[in-house]
Amino acid sequence: QVQLVETGGGLVQPGGSLRLSCTASGSIFSIRAMGWYRQAPGTQRELVASINSGGSYTNYADSVKGRFAISRDNAKNTVYLQMNSLTPEDTAVYYCNWAPQVMAGPWGQGTQVTVSS
Repeated sequence: QVQLVETGGGLVQPGGSLRLSCTASGSIFSIRAMGWYRQAPGTQRELVASINSGGSYTNYADSVKGRFAISRDNAKNTVYLQMNSLTPEDTAVYYCNWAPQVMAGPWGQGTQVTVSS
């Protein structure tokens, strides 16, 4: 079974940046579209960024467009999320998984991102 491990979260001031990483075990990583999701307390998990299997096509939620960038390294079974110009509204637990969400497998533990002064 594929395992997904997210890292890179933390506490950052508004306007700051973070880079999240997600490493997947298993050999199917390179043939699947991947996404970064987030879930804030009391809200549903939402897809904020996705990338196709080859890394040539990306898509973003309107709330993060122009600030976040998703990328992947299939040789390392890793997908990244570069987050810039962070705001308190970006505070959430961030997860990676297959995209779209209907294709998602078991969820990892996620990584907490807190934007606060």
